[in-house]
Amino acid sequence: MEGDGNGWVDGPGGKRVWGKYGAAGLFLRAGGTVLLQHRAHWVADGGTWALPGGARDSHETAQEAALRETVEECGIDTSLVSVEKELVTAGEEPGWTYTTVMAHTTTGEPIDLEPNAESMELLWVPLNRIREYELHRGFESSLSVLLWHAESHD
Repeated sequence: MEGDGNGWVDGPGGKRVWGKYGAAGLFLRAGGTVLLQHRAHWVADGGTWALPGGARDSHETAQEAALRETVEECGIDTSLVSVEKELVTAGEEPGWTYTTVMAHTTTGEPIDLEPNAESMELLWVPLNRIREYELHRGFESSLSVLLWHAESHD
């Protein structure tokens, strides 16, 4: 069962999306910054900036998938992460969904990162400067909602 979520499926509006059981990403804040990943060119929507994340496996919750993917792509220590809530930011149940897991570092400061091959770069970006980057379309379309939720927790 482990790793059984990788694959393309028809998602909202017939668009091809990654993740047989949906996908999830981590909106990880540290103070007034959020962790962004510059996606490698060979991954889906490569070359854009987005949240670390990816396909959910059949046995995973959105939170488990978002944390697992962020460990894989960014090398984070999950003991330094506190999850706040989950927001479905694309698609709808039943069916394919992308769930953004809202979280913050327990220290309130950026934590150490170690990118894997799926990341060209990892940055802690001030919340008010996110739109200066070339964003993944899905992330960009949900950004206003995510920022509203992030600001309501500060």
